[in-house]
Amino acid sequence: MIDRYSRKQCADIWTNETKYRIWLDVELAACEAYAKAGKIPKASLERIMAKADFDAGRVDEIELVVKHDVIALLTAVKEKIGEDARFIHMGLTSSDVLDTAFAVQLVRAGRLILDDVDRLLKVLREKAFKYKSLPTIGRTHGIHAEPIVFGLKFVSWYEEMRRNRGRLERAVENVRYGKIKGAVGTYGNIDPAIEQYVCKKLGLNVEPYSTQVIARDRHAEYFSDLAILAAGIERIALEIRHLQRTEVREAEEYFTEGQKGSSAMPHKRNPILSENLTGLSRVVRSYLVSALENIPLWHERDISHSSVERIIAPDATILVDFMLNRAIWLVDRLVVHEDRLLANLDMTRGLYDSEKVMLSLIDKGMAREEAYAIIQKAAFTAFDRGQDFADVLSENRSVSSLIKKSGLRQMLGIESHLRYVDYIYKQVFGQRRPSRTT
Repeated sequence: MIDRYSRKQCADIWTNETKYRIWLDVELAACEAYAKAGKIPKASLERIMAKADFDAGRVDEIELVVKHDVIALLTAVKEKIGEDARFIHMGLTSSDVLDTAFAVQLVRAGRLILDDVDRLLKVLREKAFKYKSLPTIGRTHGIHAEPIVFGLKFVSWYEEMRRNRGRLERAVENVRYGKIKGAVGTYGNIDPAIEQYVCKKLGLNVEPYSTQVIARDRHAEYFSDLAILAAGIERIALEIRHLQRTEVREAEEYFTEGQKGSSAMPHKRNPILSENLTGLSRVVRSYLVSALENIPLWHERDISHSSVERIIAPDATILVDFMLNRAIWLVDRLVVHEDRLLANLDMTRGLYDSEKVMLSLIDKGMAREEAYAIIQKAAFTAFDRGQDFADVLSENRSVSSLIKKSGLRQMLGIESHLRYVDYIYKQVFGQRRPSRTT
C-alpha cells in the first residue's frame, strides 16, 4: 500500500544508520572548513574524506562501553581513518553535532509530510468539486440544521489543511537552524567561520545565538504544528465515522474485497480506518506536551530533552506521515450514498426552513419573540406528528394572515440556502476549476 511505502521513507530518516551518517556529514563539513582556514593539511583532508566511514553495529558496540553516542561514532570512524582522525571534532561539542543533525532530520521529515499534505489537498479539492451540486442536510450538535451541499465538507477540510500546510512550512523553516558554537555557545575554541561553512553545506541557517543547545521553542513549534495537523486529519475521520453510522449511512469507508468487519457479526462494515486515525491523532497530540516540557532546561544545557526527542521525533513524524497517506486513501475511495443524503434531507419534511419563515414574519411586522414562539411551536408539532412543516404553518392563523399558503410553498425549499455556494467556492479556490492533473 502507498501509506506503507511513504511511512518507510520517513522511518528511514530516523534509523541509527541515517543518524550517524548525518553526524559524520557535520564532522566532515567542519573538517573542510578547517582545511580552508589552513588548520588541516590538504593531504590529511583528502585521506579523511576518502576513508571516513563507520559500521552502525560497531558504533552501537562501542557505545555500550563508553556510554556516549558521539564518542562512539568518533571512535568507530577513527578505526577507519587512522591518525588523521585527530583533526575530526576539533573545537566542537557533542551538541554541535547532535542539534545540527537533528535539524537536518526534522527538515527532511517535514518536507516529506508537506508533500503528503499536497497530495491530500489535491484529493480534497477533487471531491469538493465532484459533490458541489449534491444537497445534504447540515447538522449542528448532531441535529438537522439547514441544507448545504456535500462538497462543502471537503471545502472545509481543504481550507483547514491549507492552513495546516502553511503552519508546518513555517515550522520547518524555523527549525532549519544549526550551530557549531562549542561547549557553552561562545565559540570558545572554534571560529564562527566554521559554523557558517557547516550550516551552509548542510542547507541550514545559523542559529544567531544558542547555549550548548539550540533553544527548544523551535522544536516545540514544529511538534505543535504536527499535532494540529493530526487533529485536522481526525476531524475528517470523525465526520466519516458519523456519516457511516447505520442510522445515517450517507457515506462510508471503501470495503475491500475479502475484508471482514466483525469476528462475530458477518453483516458489519466498520469505519476502522477512521477510528485508527482518531486514535493516532491522540498519540501525536500527546507528544506536544513533552515538546513543551523540553523548553526549560538547566543553565546552558542539560540532557533532559534528549531522551524525549529520541521518542517523539521519529514517532510523531512517522505517525503523521502514515496518517496523511491513510487519509488520502480514505477520502479518495470514500463511498457516498446520494440516495441517503437526499432521504435524510427530506426526513424532517421542511423543518430546515424554520428560520426563513421566522424572518419573513419579522419582515412583515411581527415581533421577533412572537415569531420565534410561533415557528418553534409549529416546528415541534410537525416533527412530533410527522407532518409537512408547510401544512402545520398554514393552519396557524398568525402565519396565514401574513403569508398565504401558496406564498409559503414558494418560500420553502433548498434553493435559497445554496445560492451562495459558488461564492464560497470562489473564495476558497478562486475562479479556476481543477483540471484532471491539478
